[in-house]
Amino acid sequence: MNNTVVENAKRYIEQLFENNADGHDAGHSLRVYRNAVKIAEKHPESDLFIISLAALLHDADDHKLFHTENNENSRNFLSSQNIDTETTEKICRIINAVSFSKNRGKRPDSLEGMIVQDADRLDAIGAVGIARTFAYGGKNERPMETSVQHFYDKLLLLKDEMNTEEAKRIAEKRHDFMEGFLEEYYAETDGLHMK
Repeated sequence: MNNTVVENAKRYIEQLFENNADGHDAGHSLRVYRNAVKIAEKHPESDLFIISLAALLHDADDHKLFHTENNENSRNFLSSQNIDTETTEKICRIINAVSFSKNRGKRPDSLEGMIVQDADRLDAIGAVGIARTFAYGGKNERPMETSVQHFYDKLLLLKDEMNTEEAKRIAEKRHDFMEGFLEEYYAETDGLHMK
């Protein structure tokens, strides 16, 4: 694996997401990268270089953040690193298969894609997922009740949408944590905000 390119990708996303405070920041991409590497350890047959770059760049062209087409930011970075066309296309295909809203119920067509998709979804649940949900809601001026509804629209569904056994194992604990959070939330709001 070319560690220099991976390190350059980390620097690139730190610049790209500078001053972002809605949960889609460089920290998110780095956690997705770490999740993906952890899952990939259980799959030595997978291509860790492709997984690493797809995980780090998976939000570089997110429609909620950028007005780019055809993975322009990702492609520009990969081109700057002299990544060949075949590898670039594999990475972009994985990136395009990550989004929950665009890929609901679909499995990526490669093991590497399944690993990156799982890694991104793991960062949407558990304690970090809760924090990101309210950060995004606050940045977009959504009331707390709308952010709580997001648990039912997406977050609580993710555990059953994981592709790999390792992601399923990690998701179980994070899912339970979210259910405990919601139980406490309703107790503290005294039933005023029902799902």
